[in-house]
Amino acid sequence: MALVVQKYGGTSVANAERICAIADKVSLARQAGDQIVVVVSAMSGETNRLISLAKEISARPAVRELDVLLSTGEQTTIALLCMAFEERGVASRSYTGTQAGILTDGMHNKARIMDIDTEGLRADLANGKVVVVAGFQGVDEDGNITTLGRGGSDTTAVALAAALKADECRIYTDVDGVYTTDPRVVPTARRMDRLTYEEMLEMASLGAKVLQIRSVEFASKYNVPLRVLSSFDEGNGTLITGEDESMYPKGTLEQAVISGVAFNRDEAQVTVQGVPDQPGIAYGILGPVADAGIEVDMIIQNVGADGATDFTFTVHRNDYDNAMEILRNIGNKLGAREVAGNDSIVKVSLVGVGMRSHAGIASKTFEVLAKESINIHMISTSEIKISVVIDEKYLELAVRALHKEFELEHTT
Repeated sequence: MALVVQKYGGTSVANAERICAIADKVSLARQAGDQIVVVVSAMSGETNRLISLAKEISARPAVRELDVLLSTGEQTTIALLCMAFEERGVASRSYTGTQAGILTDGMHNKARIMDIDTEGLRADLANGKVVVVAGFQGVDEDGNITTLGRGGSDTTAVALAAALKADECRIYTDVDGVYTTDPRVVPTARRMDRLTYEEMLEMASLGAKVLQIRSVEFASKYNVPLRVLSSFDEGNGTLITGEDESMYPKGTLEQAVISGVAFNRDEAQVTVQGVPDQPGIAYGILGPVADAGIEVDMIIQNVGADGATDFTFTVHRNDYDNAMEILRNIGNKLGAREVAGNDSIVKVSLVGVGMRSHAGIASKTFEVLAKESINIHMISTSEIKISVVIDEKYLELAVRALHKEFELEHTT
């Protein structure tokens, strides 16, 4: 008998018909002898509806009250799902985040899970009940309802799996697994049977939106086997675990292993030109940007010449105008010749654990892009990743060329 945590996203619980379909699926697993914990999101579109409603009342809703409001979306889903179980004669019990003992810090709208008291959940599981938990929410030490931020239901599911020492955490969504790249860009993209936590973290951070990054971090920290499956189609999905030799066919451990091509359209580039090449200049540039709550991604500082250097970095496109305004305002203080920017760029990345043991991946990447006459603005690398910043108009061409060159297409 296995203990399994199943998580269903908004599209999977979008209406009564789909909620009933989940009840049927879980009922079959329960009949097979598994203990099941179900974590659900709000019905598709419900969180956006609640946010819009709040903004009709207040342009800047109080964060505490916004969390109280948003948490009702998942509470609706858990109640409806338990009603569906009751109709099928399956014993179940719904839990809000508070009732499930999910203790968080006090950071409203983006809280982090600190601890989970699983006593009540374990008692219901031992009594043969399906436990249904509202994702995305918890409670702080003062009894305030908190929410975990967009995609927080994934984190709820993985955290519960870790706390309960579940055999597997299954994330059911509207895709049947993790693909080598976006099939909408490359129709021949292949669903991967297995990935490491490191690879999934890189792909999630680089633009793949199948899983929330925090949920993968949690799974990696507590070694929770994580599987991505379709809510609507049968299949084995993609299993995400730690790295081991069983992931590679015999005799291929030293071969290049590129798992996928990720990309992010939401990039913008900022360059501060002609600043003094001296200690403290990087902090002088990035300090005010960080103080404004703007996250910086790739950073390049050129080799100094004639006592001056250029400093380039990327930010989320939504933060571009704010970052440019900040740096223009402090440009004279920094001694900068000019502040320039470009919000028509994208980041394309190759990800794979095989890069650790195989040379030549970077040179082949640059060769492929050169053949397509694609200019590279910035380059960033890690043990298992190569990222390049290019003009947005070349995104699909670059992804398709790299996907083909590294033989990532399906063969059937």
